[in-house]
Amino acid sequence: MTIGIKSASNVRSLKQCVPVTFNYDVHFTRGLFELNNPLLAQVLTAAGDSPKKVLAVVDAGLMPHQPALLDNLAAYAEFYRDALIFVQQPAIVPGGEAAKNDPQLVEQLHHIIDRAGLCRHSYILAIGGGAVLDMAGYAAATAHRGIRLIRVPTTVLAQNDSGVGVKNGINAFGKKNFLGTFAPPYAVLNDLDFLTTLDDRNWRSGIAEAVKVALIKDADFFDFITRHAPALVQRDMQAMQELIYRCAQLHLEHITTSGDPFEKGSSRPLDFGHWAAHKLEQLTNYNLRHGEAVAIGIALDSTYSYLIGLLAKSDWQQILNTLQALGFSLYVPELVAQLHQLEHPDYLFRGLREFQEHLGGELTLMLLEKIGKGVEVHHVDLLVYERAIALLQHHNQLGE
Repeated sequence: MTIGIKSASNVRSLKQCVPVTFNYDVHFTRGLFELNNPLLAQVLTAAGDSPKKVLAVVDAGLMPHQPALLDNLAAYAEFYRDALIFVQQPAIVPGGEAAKNDPQLVEQLHHIIDRAGLCRHSYILAIGGGAVLDMAGYAAATAHRGIRLIRVPTTVLAQNDSGVGVKNGINAFGKKNFLGTFAPPYAVLNDLDFLTTLDDRNWRSGIAEAVKVALIKDADFFDFITRHAPALVQRDMQAMQELIYRCAQLHLEHITTSGDPFEKGSSRPLDFGHWAAHKLEQLTNYNLRHGEAVAIGIALDSTYSYLIGLLAKSDWQQILNTLQALGFSLYVPELVAQLHQLEHPDYLFRGLREFQEHLGGELTLMLLEKIGKGVEVHHVDLLVYERAIALLQHHNQLGE
């Protein structure tokens, strides 16, 4: 006997397809808030109906390094008063992962938006690192179902990766980006001058995202990073400018052409190395910068790719050597702390389940077939991953 589902004769359906196009520009400049730089004013006046109501949200971590920033913002608004009006003094919020770990920050921004009478034609001007941009973007996307967001990324990682994409979010329930939205920004304004005051860890951290996208999409770009590793370590601004531009370009090309910019499926190619990275951030209480964790995740997944015969040994060695030449550590004790305690909340491989759970569907990981070409897999061998961790631990001990 064949059992099937019969079509209901009493159902009428209306099928609908809503095509939506998003346009936003990513600008590269210097001295964004200097009076002789009209870029921000031009971006705002392009939409007409000026002056625009703007709420500035500023990363507190900038204050010691950019002591004139608030005065410059005020002077800029006065000089370009036909283009913008700040509805109040800038909202100063904690920088780093603390911005994403405190849900009250989003609520506070919602209160300010409400009191200031901001609407969908108003703007949030978010100035800071990736975590602050994520949090402010989530607040903007959820107030009135969407206030226009202009991102001003101030770190390497934000300028070349997180700040140019379409995601916003905060952490919840011990999980990275559990709450969030897909909401493209109105514009992204990358001011390279902000990078000059970064400490070495934050300068280096963002390079990991460039390594990531180069490994899965562009072998020539990875060769550029390898050849310029000494210059990047020495904080050569020309090399960094080229790295940021190409990384952002590859990121935007993927969003535009991949066919799944809002991740409706189970695949996240741009999150190569991220399943372990997200878990390691949590396991280290976010003492690891995101990029530092990504570097370890890249090393781990590259080593796994080598061990299962996907990746040539020479490519694997070049990847590890390049990451180390850039100054990244490829091992932390949290990789093995609870490696055989399957039910322990700090068990590393819980990160695989959380990675899959974030999208749903089948587990989909990006591994490497060769430098410049990623390949997706849906099953992994945890015993091989344990061997990969042991190799990284041994590699680390040799380098000490």
